[in-house]
Amino acid sequence: MAAAKSARKSPAAKKTTTARKPRRKKAEPKSKGLSPAEVASDSVEYPTELLEAVRTDGGEVLGVYREPLGGHPVIFAVLPIDKVEPTPYQRDLSEPHVKRLASAMERLDRFLDPVIAVRKDGRYWTPNGNHRLHASKLLGAKSIVALVLPDEDVAYQILALNTEKAHNLKERSLEVIRMYRGLVGADRQGNEAAFAHLFEEPSFVTLGAAYEKRPRFSAGAYHPFVKVVEDFMAVPLADALRVREARADRLLELDDAVVGVVNTLKERGLQSPYLKNFVVARINFLRFRKDGGKPDFDATLDRMLASARKFNVDKVKREDIGRMGGGPLEPDEEHA
Repeated sequence: MAAAKSARKSPAAKKTTTARKPRRKKAEPKSKGLSPAEVASDSVEYPTELLEAVRTDGGEVLGVYREPLGGHPVIFAVLPIDKVEPTPYQRDLSEPHVKRLASAMERLDRFLDPVIAVRKDGRYWTPNGNHRLHASKLLGAKSIVALVLPDEDVAYQILALNTEKAHNLKERSLEVIRMYRGLVGADRQGNEAAFAHLFEEPSFVTLGAAYEKRPRFSAGAYHPFVKVVEDFMAVPLADALRVREARADRLLELDDAVVGVVNTLKERGLQSPYLKNFVVARINFLRFRKDGGKPDFDATLDRMLASARKFNVDKVKREDIGRMGGGPLEPDEEHA
């Protein structure tokens, strides 16, 4: 029995060993941040200009405090709802989610979860409350309560705390590329690598640029190897963006070749939601890489593209595809 189980496992099914991040050391209880009295203390200098700006904009300041982890000042305010808008680089709105949220708020007859906002040219960007904002507007609300932060840059960083609705790969990639373009448009100086903490993963930038060009792009099939070949670049953002866009074009060229193979397999009666993943896995030579060096992006794409173009569909068996498995597909991959 054990031998039979072993025989069913192909070499490709073996998992490669990846380096794990060191486990976070557990902090001592009550060792960081402020006490309740320190949070409420008025001994710190608060952003008086922002306080006046909120009132000038038609809002009202309900209170001022220091957030309990880092001690940064926060203004608790109520803002005119027509002056609050999402940041221009975050994920697209989910209309069904807005309607469900509005229905729940209407049943409760309360709005209890403030959005986060930063003031920008007399208006307020919210990097984490887009669905709550639109649900409130759908219900005809006049105002919305917000935690107003004095630092505009926080709008770029606060997306990491956005747990209102889990991101999928497409949403995160589009969010990152929009944020990237916002930084370039604002002429932010510095190499791409200096903004790594905002983008989280370099592959998101390239995949986001690909999604901009092809909204139905099935990035989930390519993400495993793109993560391996991508890295943050030590060049200015504007220059790096051009490289990212060129790499996105190369990924779409590979996708065209892969789709051609998938269509041929379908014509032969082979049907599976994982067909594209199967083909990409077959041409992904990096699975068998033994050295720990960083593969070159263009060289990798050249080799995979050549493999896709000479892919021998005659050697594909139905049971080969049957062995393909995985987690839930991205929405745009289900019919790819």
